[in-house]
Amino acid sequence: MHDSTHLKPHLDHRRRREPPLHRRRHWCCSFTNPPLSPDNPALSQSHSLRSHSSSSCKLKTEVLPSHSPLTHQHQKLPLARRILSPGRVSPISDHPVVPQSTSQNQTLPKSPLTPADSEINARDEANLGLFDVRLNLKGKNGRSLVLELGSDVLIANSPVFADLISDHRKNLSGLCRIEVPDVENLNVFRETIELMFEEDIQKKLLKIGVFRAIDILEVSAGIKFGRGVSSCLKYLEAVPWSEEEEEKLRDLFPKLNVDDDAATDVLDRLFTLNSVDSQRTLTKHLIWSITNSTDANARNELKSLVKGLLCKSSVYEKDYPDLNKEDIFAVCKSCLGSLSSLLEEASSIDANLKFTRNKKDRPLIERISKQVDNINWLLDILLDHQMAEEFADLWANQEELLKMHRNASPMVRYELSRVSALLFIALGTRKLHCPSETRLKLLQVWFSPMLSDFGWLQRCKKGLDMKALEEAMGQALLTLPLKDQYSLFMDWFQCFSKHGSECPNLSKSFQIWWRRSFLRGSETFAIESR
Repeated sequence: MHDSTHLKPHLDHRRRREPPLHRRRHWCCSFTNPPLSPDNPALSQSHSLRSHSSSSCKLKTEVLPSHSPLTHQHQKLPLARRILSPGRVSPISDHPVVPQSTSQNQTLPKSPLTPADSEINARDEANLGLFDVRLNLKGKNGRSLVLELGSDVLIANSPVFADLISDHRKNLSGLCRIEVPDVENLNVFRETIELMFEEDIQKKLLKIGVFRAIDILEVSAGIKFGRGVSSCLKYLEAVPWSEEEEEKLRDLFPKLNVDDDAATDVLDRLFTLNSVDSQRTLTKHLIWSITNSTDANARNELKSLVKGLLCKSSVYEKDYPDLNKEDIFAVCKSCLGSLSSLLEEASSIDANLKFTRNKKDRPLIERISKQVDNINWLLDILLDHQMAEEFADLWANQEELLKMHRNASPMVRYELSRVSALLFIALGTRKLHCPSETRLKLLQVWFSPMLSDFGWLQRCKKGLDMKALEEAMGQALLTLPLKDQYSLFMDWFQCFSKHGSECPNLSKSFQIWWRRSFLRGSETFAIESR
């Protein structure tokens, strides 16, 4: 019981502001099991809605005695709602005390009340005719919530509750009790019932927010609260969603059975009818558009965007099939063809006019760099999808490009070594798995050009990690048979002795090769005898 010394000022304030009877609202609630009283005998029965998300309900009824003040069903007042007064709020309890059985005409002993408490109870009981339905919500966490409601509102808004109340009234009179067990969230269920008393539900949803509206949609669908379902769907369709909210909706919709036009609009935002072929066609179109883009900043932005979408670790790739390798290679070959033409153009122009251009054309160096950027971007995508093995073989057989590399200016030819660098790093870091023949040919063709271009790569890194490149080149060489490593390490040794820092430092890998080749006793003879 409340301490009267603390409660009285509050009660006096309430008396001063008490609204007229015709403005009192048509529901009340309590976080409790149904109050134990002469009107709530322990052995009586109650309606039971087995699950608020189920369309079928198993019922039983519990009725208050006809002389109870709670059974004034014919008093007609405007639809409204009110909170249970402090004198009628029971404490939260998972194990309520069950009174000894008494006859319905007996009354249980009343707890002593202060004059203020008695006055509140008397005033509340005078208006209990408004509340002819008691809704007892049982939470999964053991808590419960009791709502005392007017049946008119429930009947008008929910066929599920309307059927329960109708079944009760066919056979019995008095207060209709409905129990809903295993409620996921008591507050959400209460808020859903509250919306039945709102004229403009969407305006209320604006304050509630998307995440809560999705929960209310689920409850509304379960109890067939049509206005609630329609309002939630219209609200959700009209506002942006976060990824978490979208995922929640995506999980919920297959469970719903709603017939509302607004549901189609929400579904159109959640699901697409496009086939896998359409997705592949779109991917191919995006890649072609990026490689042909003329704005460098936009191209770089779009490359980052599309690569993130196609990345294996991307959240957007959960259910997508693998990329169509043939589509990617078609773009790669197109870029290689353009690169060959540009290098041929660079080698055929007089040295003094090498980088002149038409008014409509960008500088030759810029166009060469663009094609190399495109190739490396596509190679990154192939590496992420473990489809770069064929590209390594393709790059190892670029004999025409190799000839052009020998004749081109250093400020042009080093662009080719940017492609080789990415492949060497992939080999040395175990991201690219190729047969021994492919690795050997790739290194025999492009290792020497890399040594000559290393200085230019240091000055024009363009995002290249030179330390990673040095380490990976050495590791890539060590994947070859020892006898094949010999000639390549000798080429490096000669270059490094002449050019120093203009050449990659492969000292660590060279020591490993030396130890494996000459410091293993009898194993050395086996190698030399081959």
